[in-house]
Amino acid sequence: MLRFFRSTENQRLIARLLRESFRQHMFGYGVAIVSMLVVAGMTTASALIMSDITNEFTVSKRIDKVYLIAAAVAAIFIIKGVATFAQSYFLSRAGNSIIAERQRKIYDRILEQGIEFYHSTSSADLITRMTNNAQAARNVIDLVVTSYVRDLVSLIGLLLVMVVKQPALSLVCFVVGPLAIYGVNRILKRIRKITEMEFLSIGQIVQVMQETAIGVRVVKSFGLEDAMRKRMYKAVSDVEHRANSIATLEAGTSPIMETLAGLAIAGVILVSGFLVVQGGQTAGSIMAFITALLLAYEPAKRIARVRISLETGIVGVRMMFQLADRPLTLAEKPDAKPLLPGPGEIRFDEVSFSYNEGQSVLKDFDLTIEPGKMTALVGPSGSGKSTMLNLIMRMYDPQKGRILFDDQDISHATLASLRQKIAYVSQETFLFAGTVMHNIRLGRENATDAEVIAAAKAANAHDFITGLAKGYDTEVGENGTLLSGGQRQRISIARAMLRNAEILLLDEATSALDAESEALFRDALQQLTAGRTTIVIAHRLSTVHQADTIVVLENGQVVESGAHRDLLRQGGLYQKLYEYQLMP
Repeated sequence: MLRFFRSTENQRLIARLLRESFRQHMFGYGVAIVSMLVVAGMTTASALIMSDITNEFTVSKRIDKVYLIAAAVAAIFIIKGVATFAQSYFLSRAGNSIIAERQRKIYDRILEQGIEFYHSTSSADLITRMTNNAQAARNVIDLVVTSYVRDLVSLIGLLLVMVVKQPALSLVCFVVGPLAIYGVNRILKRIRKITEMEFLSIGQIVQVMQETAIGVRVVKSFGLEDAMRKRMYKAVSDVEHRANSIATLEAGTSPIMETLAGLAIAGVILVSGFLVVQGGQTAGSIMAFITALLLAYEPAKRIARVRISLETGIVGVRMMFQLADRPLTLAEKPDAKPLLPGPGEIRFDEVSFSYNEGQSVLKDFDLTIEPGKMTALVGPSGSGKSTMLNLIMRMYDPQKGRILFDDQDISHATLASLRQKIAYVSQETFLFAGTVMHNIRLGRENATDAEVIAAAKAANAHDFITGLAKGYDTEVGENGTLLSGGQRQRISIARAMLRNAEILLLDEATSALDAESEALFRDALQQLTAGRTTIVIAHRLSTVHQADTIVVLENGQVVESGAHRDLLRQGGLYQKLYEYQLMP
């Protein structure tokens, strides 16, 4: 076990884990440690008292002392039972609290990350680290505490009993111990790599399960059941194979310990029998020695195996800290300040941005969005429309240039003040688990029921909501699967309307609406956008007729700008896009 802790990386990880988690629960662990010391002491006492029991039964045969010994044995086991309960209770409470704290910290760190982080990290990996790794942190602390306190102190106490009672016989055990440690060290070398691969396989299981649940329509419609089944079976088989490999290696420690312990005990019995029969030794001292030897077997076995358990747990701790230490892809500046109120002008000042190096989406891009007016962004796919919204919401930072809200650089503003100014509706409608009322109210959590209903009416969602089984209290299912696409989108629009933000961003917000619903939404949009800076992205140009300004983008540049009628007269890209949509 000591060799395990001599590893610089393992020392660093365990020291950090204890520093961040152990000290916060010093009381609980303190009580547990004291209880473990009591358990260790009572275990040693139970070995010592065997000498008196044997001698009184076979030599002195005094009944008064038998009574005292019986009372002492009862006291030893009562105290040991109470201490064992206290140890288990406080250790479990502290451990459960550590799991909860680590999960909160991991989740907070994930929330702090920018969009780029989510694009480069699979959700299955995040889920695995959130669950298994937090549990690993608790297991490692528990192992360190129990190994160094209960098992090590118990073993030391019992070894002292053995040495005091029978120094010569103790040498037999001191020869066997190093052999057991050598065998365990040989097994340990293979554990770490297998454990890391097992974590990855568990992540694959989660990923396949997520894709099956989320993409079930695609799976069914394309007949992908066999393909998904093969992926799941392979992931499950990988986990099973690696778990079996670890189990085999862990199981290998028991035969080593059992065999060596059996040989040691057999040798002790042979020698002790000779000492009693031929050497005149008292049976009591021999019995105390044998009892101590037998009691020492379990803590010695646990200590021998703790390195394997720690090696398995430390992999999870390492993965947890890797996530916690990953640099933020987007963060507030240390001197960030809240955005000051203003009319709502948005300006792109020589902005250059690319998702992948060498593939510019925007280059030296300049554009001013007029305050209090509706601006529509149109153009072919890949022209930079959605990228502009991502930059406005500061999901990404530009590689060059600035984005200004009322002449304030948003990269120097607090994220909370920036997001508070914006309401956003995406074409990829997302609803949270819960009721219709809950999903709309997320736009403004302190809104009254009346305000939620008013927003739903404005989004042309009230009628279909009241027709649901429980009205506004109807559960929407995972990501709104119990609702149609158009219904989900209208709830999303209602959520944005309820937010009543200064800036409204609509990214294909009407893509799932039928013609009648879209017409009603356009009427509501006139009221919603009055005096509010609004940016609309729409491929259906019928949605943007009423925009004050239509900005036409191509290859990350503004190629045309103006009102609908003016652009049609220019005969440029906008007219071509418009005519394409009119073609039968």
